[in-house]
Amino acid sequence: MDNNTSANPAGSHGPIVSLRRVRKNFGSLRVLDDVSFEIAPGQVASLIGRSGSGKSTALRCIDRLETVQDGEIFVDGLPVHDPALELRSLRLRVGMVFQSYNLFPHLTIEQNIMLAPCKVRRIEKAAARDLAHHVLAQVGLLDKRASYPEQMSGGQQQRAAIARSLAMQPKVMLFDEVTSALDPELTGEVLKVIEGLAADGMTMLMVTHEMGFARRVSNKIVFMHKGRVWEEGTPAILTNPQTEELSQFVKSEL
Repeated sequence: MDNNTSANPAGSHGPIVSLRRVRKNFGSLRVLDDVSFEIAPGQVASLIGRSGSGKSTALRCIDRLETVQDGEIFVDGLPVHDPALELRSLRLRVGMVFQSYNLFPHLTIEQNIMLAPCKVRRIEKAAARDLAHHVLAQVGLLDKRASYPEQMSGGQQQRAAIARSLAMQPKVMLFDEVTSALDPELTGEVLKVIEGLAADGMTMLMVTHEMGFARRVSNKIVFMHKGRVWEEGTPAILTNPQTEELSQFVKSEL
């Protein structure tokens, strides 16, 4: 896309997520330094790189959990970088799943999932319950709808957190190291859910250290290094790196 044009209006055929020369500082530390990349509708992209390379910060800026010092971010035509942006309109388009599940312990899984559709989308309780059952079935947890978070494994809680985001029917899903706190068996069940979403055509941007999974599920890889996009392309860049930095990173992750 021509960087001199305005963002594509929602629903057009351009990228659904676009970062243009984004800069983000924490005090005197520059965490994102002229970061630019785009995600097309239906694309599954993985953000990879060492700890401290800016991956999670980029994700948080897309969801406006962090504000940027410079540059532009568009999501489905919305100018996320604009301080005047009404955040509810962004929350209706973007779902984010974190390392920690952030489920309310005093609510059942069904109630956790119904909460945002009722409060933010303002849909009726009966419709929200039907929606909760649908997304719980999608992640294989319909039989756990009356359970409380503490009665479930970490993998089940993470799948419930994914279901909660799906219930908002977002256009883009963001995943921030969602398996980092899980053991290998539980990691597998969460990745299987994400793989299913990819097969269904959900647009996703994932920060992940699971290189095998990133290679299998993604159709775009963005390698970040020292706050910059160092390399990007298809998963083929993982087997044929063009820079020494990506080459070293891939070796360290094997």
